[in-house]
Amino acid sequence: MLAAMGEFDLIARYFTRPTARAALGIGDDCALLQPAPGTQLAISSDMLVEGRHFFADVDPFSLGHKALAVNLSDLAACGATPLAFTLALALPQADDAWLAPFSRGLLALADAHGCELVGGDTTRGPLTICITVFGAVPIVDGRSQALLRSGARPGDDVYVSGTLGDARLALDALRGSLDLPAPVLAAARRRLEQPTPRVALGQALRGVASAALDISDGLLGDLQHLLKASGTGATLDTSIAINLIAACADPACVADIISLKKQLECVLAGGDDYELAFTAPVPARSAVQAAARKARTPVTRIGRIDSEPGLRLVDRCGQDVPNRYGAFDHFA
Repeated sequence: MLAAMGEFDLIARYFTRPTARAALGIGDDCALLQPAPGTQLAISSDMLVEGRHFFADVDPFSLGHKALAVNLSDLAACGATPLAFTLALALPQADDAWLAPFSRGLLALADAHGCELVGGDTTRGPLTICITVFGAVPIVDGRSQALLRSGARPGDDVYVSGTLGDARLALDALRGSLDLPAPVLAAARRRLEQPTPRVALGQALRGVASAALDISDGLLGDLQHLLKASGTGATLDTSIAINLIAACADPACVADIISLKKQLECVLAGGDDYELAFTAPVPARSAVQAAARKARTPVTRIGRIDSEPGLRLVDRCGQDVPNRYGAFDHFA
């Protein structure tokens, strides 16, 4: 720990950087952003609290990455281009051994997405990280290109990006309720601690997807928000969804370690995936696959939007599967 490192020394040492996109960054009372004409500003905030969102012994580089990744995932769900972010950080102490890798992980992901750190706040207290991120969405012919939760229509396909469930596997293993081989745990833990925000896919889906949101609290729980906003229901095929858990790609892993029931729980209600769930009209299937190729992100069609409210699960034969899966809720 560095001796006598004050608040402003801490900011200068780890987080002050020149800006190219922002009109004014760290050092004044406000940052100044100047989006290009014909754009909307997309804004989102997320908070991570030690003991609630991450373990006390988590690698600080990974934590820095995840703290920004969960916010970039919100921009991805809106189809926005990242611009800048602010960081509010409560620390028990100013510890160089923790701050140096944390800032490296945070700023490496920021650089990868051209997202500038333009301000924030620091204080002493229980370890808490709060980021507010800003992005730009184009307006074309007077219409915003933002992806919203409210655009799904009956007959639309339901898709998810990437893989689901691995973060939950890692969480259960780290809590001691599931025993995973070391290589499987290592791969699953990377998905838990260093999620990949699907920013490129979100942008590629502008004008293609009818609705979208990111999966943070579990597929079924989050998809319910989209259905409520759109005034629709949905039917999902669990025989397709079960194949989305990457850690179970090895049949031996499936047979010997992880039951089918557990796989479904992780995929459908695991949380911490930070993939995109989105809908698109049937005629847009080729456009969806073109967007996926452009973004170098696999997408899987797992169901359809219904006019009847509610979320139904079926097996490969179309028979109903009981929906006993909840979603993460901070206050439940």
